Amino acid sequence: MKHFLTLFVLTFLLFNCGATQTTNEPDLADVPEEDIVRISNDDIEYEIIIIEPGFNGWLASIARPEGYYSQSFLEARNRILVQEWNTRVLQVNRFDPSLYELPIDYRANVDYGYDVNYKLYNYFIYFQLTYKQQLSTFVPRI
Repeated sequence: MKHFLTLFVLTFLLFNCGATQTTNEPDLADVPEEDIVRISNDDIEYEIIIIEPGFNGWLASIARPEGYYSQSFLEARNRILVQEWNTRVLQVNRFDPSLYELPIDYRANVDYGYDVNYKLYNYFIYFQLTYKQQLSTFVPRI
């Protein structure tokens, strides 16, 4: 099965106590700026970088607006979706490794804030609809 070759990187950069810990930081030099979505909380403690052609436009025009979902709803769904995502990253013989390249470091006991949870959840919806994947028993829809 051929997949449209896209560059996808989803990375959390965690900063603790003034020291920077970076996990799988992507090289963004050759990526058009319109294909990059940066999500971070106000304190820049947590950051997600999504490189996916089309996601920015989809988020602005098709996704439910900010405030539509509660933060607790987003956190609950993100825990489920991240767990399945990370399972698929590890199962390269079962799932396409070009779709599931990097694990996501999402911890249930950390308050990432609304913006991070909103955009991460919407990325999962976009990903599932675009690549015809289902990461949970919840059918992805808008």
